[in-house]
Amino acid sequence: MTTASPSSIGPLETYTNKEGIKIVERFFELPLDYAQPDGKKIQVFARNYIPKSKAKTAEDEAKLPYLVYLQGGPGFEVPLPNTSGFVAEIHEQGYQTLCLDQRGTGLSTAVSPELLTSFKTDQEIADYLKHFRADSIVKDAEAIRKILLGHKEDPEDRKWSIMGQSFGGFCAINYLSFHSEGLREVFITGGLAPLGDHPDPVYKAVIKQVAKRNKIYYDKYPRDVKRVRDILSYLEQNEVSLPNGGRLTSSRWQQLGIDFGMSGGIDRVHQLVFRASNDLSLFGKLSYKLLQTVQEKQTYDGNPLYAILHEPIYCQGRAAEWSAARIVKQDKRFSWAHVKMLADTEPIYFYGEMIFPDMFDDYSNLRSLKGVAELLAKDSSWGPLYDKEQLARNEVKVNAVTYVVLLFT
Repeated sequence: MTTASPSSIGPLETYTNKEGIKIVERFFELPLDYAQPDGKKIQVFARNYIPKSKAKTAEDEAKLPYLVYLQGGPGFEVPLPNTSGFVAEIHEQGYQTLCLDQRGTGLSTAVSPELLTSFKTDQEIADYLKHFRADSIVKDAEAIRKILLGHKEDPEDRKWSIMGQSFGGFCAINYLSFHSEGLREVFITGGLAPLGDHPDPVYKAVIKQVAKRNKIYYDKYPRDVKRVRDILSYLEQNEVSLPNGGRLTSSRWQQLGIDFGMSGGIDRVHQLVFRASNDLSLFGKLSYKLLQTVQEKQTYDGNPLYAILHEPIYCQGRAAEWSAARIVKQDKRFSWAHVKMLADTEPIYFYGEMIFPDMFDDYSNLRSLKGVAELLAKDSSWGPLYDKEQLARNEVKVNAVTYVVLLFT
């Protein structure tokens, strides 16, 4: 039997932007499941940036080493970036960059209702989505590397560098575990995976930091204690629909706390609270503008893989079992059912970067995936993501920077 090889698709489309960067749009046809290379195929897209200042001719371009950018997520595509800033610095150092829309995102056979209607059962969809974790993303990258560099005579010229941001860093460590022969060097930004087999330890640590950020928020904006309580009371007593048909519930409002982990996030959440409180005072309801703003800040409808796989990306041989929901339940400061019974001076805490089962009721584009999410949350058959022994033997140069939680505003 002849094994089908991964391949590029169609003629290349190129253009040059105002910074003098040649951009090449690349599509590849790759296996959904690398254990069955002759089986179902998916499309994977990558945008190639070549600095013309470093490559005047096609021969020069071929000599520029690749740096592959692996986006955070899971389940987010790479936006068309500004080729200034850190990207310009990468190019100045003599690299060409390749930005990968990870499988299931962007232009890479994106996971969406349009795609999933071809499946008959939730189990079929769940089985399909099990192929969208770091291990499969890395196999895509390796297949693309061989397509682009496999013809090089010098083995060192067949290697490339990678940069993993957040979840992209998880992918980078998977790459080092199982395919380090393809790597020249690795850069990791904010994505040092814990190397465990389950997300519970992660959320036990995260919830402590989220509580600290809530304390800072309410210390800075003490009048928001009453405002937030009033907003949640209103949401509990009223059926509030967002412009796209989603529901704005008390739980969904608490999810705005994910912004506490970003620079300026505390102030942005305050502005939403301030606006909502003003709406209730003036109109007795939340304005369309406020609802539109909340919807735009919560992007899970357009990137459902993030919600579906956010906990399974940690799992090796164990089921996630809605880890965040179980851990948060242990801290009553996050429970509106508990806090609403207390004095008006008691704050209700916002959540952090967490996924909950009720999101598959409240987000319009996640509702059809509720059964799928339940199946994946209970699935314990996840394969290995890391090889600690190989990582201990690693000889590939790795540079890593991580986030620092500054406990002030």
